[in-house]
Amino acid sequence: MSDSLVIIPTYNERENIARMVETVFGLPQPFHLLVVDDGSPDGTADVVRELQQRYPTKLHLLERAGKLGLGTAYLDGFRWGLKRPEQYQYFFEMDADFSHTPADLIRLRAACHDGPGDVAVGSRYTRGGSVKNWPLDRIILSYGASLYTRMVTWMPVKDPTAGFMCYSRPVLEAMNFNKIRFIGYAFQIEMKYTARELGFKIVEVPITFTDRVAGKSKMHKSIIREAVFGVLSLRLR
Repeated sequence: MSDSLVIIPTYNERENIARMVETVFGLPQPFHLLVVDDGSPDGTADVVRELQQRYPTKLHLLERAGKLGLGTAYLDGFRWGLKRPEQYQYFFEMDADFSHTPADLIRLRAACHDGPGDVAVGSRYTRGGSVKNWPLDRIILSYGASLYTRMVTWMPVKDPTAGFMCYSRPVLEAMNFNKIRFIGYAFQIEMKYTARELGFKIVEVPITFTDRVAGKSKMHKSIIREAVFGVLSLRLR
C-alpha cells in the first residue's frame, strides 16, 4: 500500500515512460503512479498497458481523447485519486521526461509529511536549486516569468511556475476545481495562488531541473501568453 500518488501527464512520451515507471517504482519510498495520456499517437498508452501487467495494483492509466491541456490532465488526475479507496494523502505532479529527478519525490513528500508544508514546490530558484542544460534565453524567460509572477501576485514563492509539486490531501479537498481556469503553465501559478489564498502553507524544496534528453518539448507561444495575462487576471480577482 502507498499513501502517495504520482500523476504524470503524457503526450508522445514513449521514449521516456517505461524508464520513468521503473525508476519511480524502484525508489525506497512506495509510490503509486497514474499516467494521464492525451491520445498519444506514438503509443505511449500501449507501453503503459504492457507495464500494468507487471504492476497491476501500482500503475494506473487514464486515457483522454486528444490534447486537452496540462491543467485539465492534472485536475482529472486529482479527481481520480481523491475517489480511490486507497485514500491517498499526498498527490504529486511530475513530468515524464526526467527533467524532474524521481528521487526528489521523497524529499517533496517529507516536506509535507515530516515538515511544515501543506504544499511542497520543487524549486529551481530557491537557495540550492538550479537548472541544467538550458540555453541562456530559456533561463532568462523562466526566471523572468517567476519574478514577474511574484511582483504581480505578492506570492512569496521563488519558483511559482514550477511543475514538480506535492499537495497534501486537505489542500485539494478544499479547492473547487471547477474554478481553476487555466490549462497551460499558468495552471501551476493558479494552483499555488489558490492554495495560499485558502490559508495553506507552501514550502520550497531545492531541485536541479535538467532539460529533457529524449522526446520533444511542449512549450509554445500560446502557453507563454496565457501565463503572462493569467497572472494579471489572478491578481485582479
